[in-house]
Amino acid sequence: MCGICGYIGYKSVTEEQLWDMNNTMYHRGPNDGGILQFRQGEKEIGLAQRRLSILDLSELGHQPMLSADGRYIIVYNGEIYNFKELRKELENKGYKFISNCDTEVILYAYAEWGKNCFSRFNGMFAIAIYDKSEQRLILARDRIGKKPLYYYSDKGHFVFGSELKPIMQYPYFEKKVNKDVIGHYLCNKYLVAPLCIFENTYKMIPGTILEYVDGDFNISSYWNVTERYNALRADEQYSFEEGKKALNDILQDAVASRLVADVPVGTFLSGGIDSTLVTAIAQRNTEKPVNTYSIGFYDKERNEAPFSAEIAKHLGTNHHEHYIDDNDIFEMIADLSKYYDEPFSDSSQLPTMLVSKYAAQDITVALSGDGGDEIFCGYTTYDLTWVAQHVDFMGGIAYHIPGVRQLCEALSPEMRAFIRNRNKNTKTQLFTDVTIEEVDKILGRKSNNIKFWHEDGLNMPNWQERRMLLDMQTYLPDEILAKTDRASMKYSLEVRCPILDYRIIEASFRVPHKYKYNKFDKKHILKEITYDYVPKELLDRPKKGFGVPLRKWLRTVLKDEILHYADKDILSRQDIFVPEAVHRLIETQQHSDKIIYSSILWSFYVFQKWYQVYIEDLW
Repeated sequence: MCGICGYIGYKSVTEEQLWDMNNTMYHRGPNDGGILQFRQGEKEIGLAQRRLSILDLSELGHQPMLSADGRYIIVYNGEIYNFKELRKELENKGYKFISNCDTEVILYAYAEWGKNCFSRFNGMFAIAIYDKSEQRLILARDRIGKKPLYYYSDKGHFVFGSELKPIMQYPYFEKKVNKDVIGHYLCNKYLVAPLCIFENTYKMIPGTILEYVDGDFNISSYWNVTERYNALRADEQYSFEEGKKALNDILQDAVASRLVADVPVGTFLSGGIDSTLVTAIAQRNTEKPVNTYSIGFYDKERNEAPFSAEIAKHLGTNHHEHYIDDNDIFEMIADLSKYYDEPFSDSSQLPTMLVSKYAAQDITVALSGDGGDEIFCGYTTYDLTWVAQHVDFMGGIAYHIPGVRQLCEALSPEMRAFIRNRNKNTKTQLFTDVTIEEVDKILGRKSNNIKFWHEDGLNMPNWQERRMLLDMQTYLPDEILAKTDRASMKYSLEVRCPILDYRIIEASFRVPHKYKYNKFDKKHILKEITYDYVPKELLDRPKKGFGVPLRKWLRTVLKDEILHYADKDILSRQDIFVPEAVHRLIETQQHSDKIIYSSILWSFYVFQKWYQVYIEDLW
């Protein structure tokens, strides 16, 4: 796990400037750092990396790494879990290795197979390879988007980085806020790839390859959720037991391969299905008790620590439990903008940072249960989607009754969204319409591209399946995985997600949907696998989530600070928000328990804190 960055340009960058770029990511790799600069014709190329040592802790894993002939140079962030098998295959072809790390395997895999090598990798990665012979830069991101990768391209400059911080530090970067995406952020709490908060700056889409040659770049896909689903979609003759066995076999291998490290490893254990399953398999694959970590809340309504402790006791893990209060969480708020260098407002980032902080005191690698909800139909949203599909005909009837469309303004926002949900390409996103209405008020304009365009290519009749595939391409990589990456890397902790092994994702596509969801029984097949490891009575309870009491905070301890960021004169100078509308939102949130108001107000607050740190301190 590391941080990478680099550039190609026609203007000189000093060695000190490249080190400054690289060291903005010191938290991602405190064990080692390296840079390399050279010229080819009129172009200057710079590559850099910060290293968190996980495999082969020796200097032989140092980056940037060059091939033996000096043609290829790599900087890389991530882990390739099948690198030993690939290494044997390459050795049989005559390649010689001097290290025991996966970086060298990637380098020679590219030398042997070119771009086709990326589809051979099972892992999480953000890779940059420069080919001196062809003067070509290759960027690649893993299939589901575990590892982040940004790039900037403007006026002959091409810059990339694991985070935005090194790009912002590039001496010729023009830092201009992309106001067109602010509505998208306020509605969704994050920006989906390729969108980015800065102009001419983008996120790499998961499963893609970018080739940069002579000032131009081309992006191609080597793995795509929708394409793989369509190629593998469920065979209804596939029995439940066949699906269960296939998934369990892959899970066993996925967890075992992610336990391989030259540093201490543990697991996050929330007490839910996903983290329990991962922990149970991990414990079966190790001789000593696995280190497990949970966060407890003094607020009993949010506290799941006792359930985690029961499961840990049953499995025989070495369990660590840390109780936190609101003050512990408040201390984290000041750091949000520093480590989430793009506006990001999922408030569960705060407890995620805390559990990472405590785990990093003992271990360097943690396994998590991320991905189970999206792949196996676990969210409450999927219940609502099922209901929406089965009553959609009523909205269609109302929509075509003369005069109803004209009367919509007198109805509640939820009812308006239901009646107007006639676009077949965004059917599963009808809930977004309610948020869009409120966001448009505080921006003073109609926001564009709020709904995810990805659904346009999802033509399966079952809305639930469509929504799951949509979430795998949007919410999972750019919200869930981005949150975990930044929260854990703040403390130099690598998080691995066995359920997101691409083989499990593809196997899930072969499993009929009725085995995942049946009459509001969510994640059915994954639960049945878990019950083979842990008694059902320890797990059969409602999930409480990992959130914070936003509504209460926004009305009390955070109210003065929010009013400070909502100063009418300053908002007028900032020229992004409508002052009167923001104050109406603040007042409405004081008296309403609707989540929509606290969600948008929190997103506004996080944006202003980010703006103060990275753009201009108007306060």
